[in-house]
Amino acid sequence: MGQKVNPIGLRLGINRNWESRWFPAKANLVENIGEDYKIRAFLKRKLYYAGISQILVERTAKKLRVTVVAARPGIIIGKKGSDVDILKKELQDLIKKDVNINIKEERKAGSSAQLAAESVATQLEKRIAFRRAMKKVIQGAQKAGAKGIKVSVSGRLGGAEMARTEWYLEGRVPLHTLRAKIDYGFAEARTTYGNIGVKVWIFKGEVLQKGFQAEKNEDNAPAKKPRRTRRGK
Repeated sequence: MGQKVNPIGLRLGINRNWESRWFPAKANLVENIGEDYKIRAFLKRKLYYAGISQILVERTAKKLRVTVVAARPGIIIGKKGSDVDILKKELQDLIKKDVNINIKEERKAGSSAQLAAESVATQLEKRIAFRRAMKKVIQGAQKAGAKGIKVSVSGRLGGAEMARTEWYLEGRVPLHTLRAKIDYGFAEARTTYGNIGVKVWIFKGEVLQKGFQAEKNEDNAPAKKPRRTRRGK
């Protein structure tokens, strides 16, 4: 099961929080989901080169707050914050609501799966060899402290007639272990030969809760030595 489903969705509520944080009335559910989609699609398209790793949407009764986590926040903020004001106005025109925007820096850009996937896709669009692009991302993640990384590319690689899938794995990526903190990212490279899909899984270690901690302590406890029995003469 862990090999098939999205690893982020599988771990929601265990070691991963939701990116849309609101509790709507039943009548507003579809409208809110549609607004979230529009906000994310607009920001991803407009701020692609800022290196966006996460877009968090929070709602209260009267307010809507959008938090953008980016590797290069300076591109979004602009000179004296002028670009943020323009972005806020464009978002308000898009969804017809008052919006507050917060910009946060992604401090560990090398260990962000979404940024890694977008990096590979950008390199493929520049006609860099796919194996070289994959290895470069793997090295960057290892330097950032990742315990494991898997990169997969699918499509007409190198302009081949037949589409295929190739992947590299360094370290370990335990997809079935729910307490494993695994980040996942997907991006598409639009090349002259067609679209190439890029998927990245990054294992950042295990997040232990009380039950898991007790189990770990029990497993790590020193084994009791068996009592020796005296032999008869």
